[in-house]
Amino acid sequence: MLQITLPDGSLREFAQPVTVAEVAASIGAGLAKAALGGKVDGQLVDTTYTIGRDAKLAIVTAKDAEGLEMIRHSTAHLLAYAVKELFPEAQVTIGPVIEHGFYYDFSYKRPFTPEDLQAIEKRMADLAAKDEPVVRRVLPRDEAVAYFKAMGEHYKAEIIGSIPAGQDVSLYREGLFEDLCRGPHVPSTGRLKHFKLMKVAGAYWRGDHRNEMLQRIYGTAWATKDELQQHLTLLEEAEKRDHRKLGRELDLFHIDDHAPGLVFWHPKGWTLWQGVEQYMRRIYQDNGYQEVKGPQVIDKTLWEKTGHWDKYRDNMFTTESEKREFALKPMNCPGHILIFKQGIKSYRDLPLRYGEFGQCHRNEPSGGLHGIMRVRGFTQDDGHIFCTENQIQPEVLAFTTLLQKVYADFGFQHIIYKVATRPQQRIGSDESWDKAEQALMQSLRASGCQFEIAEGDGAFYGPKIEYTLKDALGRQWQCGTIQVDFSMPERLDAEYVGEDGNRHRPVMLHRAIVGSLERFIGILIEQHAGALPSWLAPVQVAVLNITDAQADYCREITKTLADQGLRVDLDLRNEKITYKIREHSLRKLPYILVVGDKEKASGCVAVRARGNKDLGVMSLQAFSAQIAADIANKS
Repeated sequence: MLQITLPDGSLREFAQPVTVAEVAASIGAGLAKAALGGKVDGQLVDTTYTIGRDAKLAIVTAKDAEGLEMIRHSTAHLLAYAVKELFPEAQVTIGPVIEHGFYYDFSYKRPFTPEDLQAIEKRMADLAAKDEPVVRRVLPRDEAVAYFKAMGEHYKAEIIGSIPAGQDVSLYREGLFEDLCRGPHVPSTGRLKHFKLMKVAGAYWRGDHRNEMLQRIYGTAWATKDELQQHLTLLEEAEKRDHRKLGRELDLFHIDDHAPGLVFWHPKGWTLWQGVEQYMRRIYQDNGYQEVKGPQVIDKTLWEKTGHWDKYRDNMFTTESEKREFALKPMNCPGHILIFKQGIKSYRDLPLRYGEFGQCHRNEPSGGLHGIMRVRGFTQDDGHIFCTENQIQPEVLAFTTLLQKVYADFGFQHIIYKVATRPQQRIGSDESWDKAEQALMQSLRASGCQFEIAEGDGAFYGPKIEYTLKDALGRQWQCGTIQVDFSMPERLDAEYVGEDGNRHRPVMLHRAIVGSLERFIGILIEQHAGALPSWLAPVQVAVLNITDAQADYCREITKTLADQGLRVDLDLRNEKITYKIREHSLRKLPYILVVGDKEKASGCVAVRARGNKDLGVMSLQAFSAQIAADIANKS
């Protein structure tokens, strides 16, 4: 008898080999209807997969993460099916699952239009309604190459031709469409009900700019109608918060083709930048960091010593002078070691904390650039701590506590913690790795943090903690990190004199809280939907007169508030007050002060807070106290 062990430990016995679908049916009609696939001894398979041995089996449904991935993968095939129905001359290439959805790349003689997308989506729905079975078959590699060439699918033939000779490949057919795929897939197209095509973008074949530019159609797919609608609503909200859109509307910055991947900061945007930088500078000063500044251009021999030249050469901007090759620095670490090495350091000097707002450059591909979130020139709140192995844990504990405070001040309350441990290819002794990994974990436990373990995801030189924040829409942004490095001090011959009088290598902790200031400011803009808290807002108060009779009083108010250190705009234009209020409200200012004859006569101001909140009339002293409290509390 064949024995199938289910997740609850119960056994099912069968007299002969049995498919996943048959096992699901033996459990119940409801499960048979819901089954999308199965996990046989941990391997994800189709419902038609035949089990011919004793095995452990879990039935996969749309409620499982694997089931949702199968839905998205199968919907990508449905997309290709619909495109081939509507545009027979189009050639299909690849169509993988991505976060929240899928895409499929096509080669076609003209660009797809928004109207094309609507037609494709409708045809997908029609094909799904047919509930055609999705059937798998296997062919020898060379036979599969010939099969797709005969159909004129030269990209598919090329993909299959790159598979080692003698191997078999699997194909999946639904109706008139057949595609190369490892699978697994849902049993039939009728399981694909809740999807939406999102956009078309360009993508080079095999990601190589020397190849043909293909058309990539993006889509999203979900298990239920409600989940799809929630996702679309989230995307609508994200679009409203897009930092590129708000950057234009609020006159903060722009990106120009004359300097791709670099940011032109406008006065208001640079005020925001300075708010973040000066806040972080005070954090440095209050927590024992010495601020340093390294050069932008460094001889390539230094990058060769550190190993960056071999690994990151293609992402480095280089230049030459007097027959010497230099690189714009992509990171600040080597420069800090060179500063550390100036003069003899003692164990009494450790831990030694350096901080730098270091401007770095990386030659990111143009297709990966994204507003100010992914750029070629960026500034890091970079810091390096030189310490002994015994100091790793207390330093990491202090850093985590500091990071939590900084994120909270910027309006982020939810942090995900992950410890990335030793990879297979690494340097250093197991003893050192043991000590470093345990120090990181113990520091998080001491901070009261729950954390995940990312096995093998550490750097070759040491383990690290990754700090990921969640924004108002639940999106995750990995910003902070602290990394233990045994390698670079060794490669660049950094030493300190120990208590025993001998020379020792320091441990180097690479740490960043906000990471790239450009990217973090983009995240901040989207977190607050442009409505930045009073302490960060480029303009904190606007003072508006109703008629010219209040102009002098408004000037006095503006000067008084500016003398208190507030950022104030004075608007004495000859416009209706309702127009001026609306205009400044769209700028998302924290406060608008309106002054008419009554306010002037009583020496007061009418206060409107962001969100069209009327706070009534108050003395200027009372208003000053209120906004001062906002700023002090970072609210």
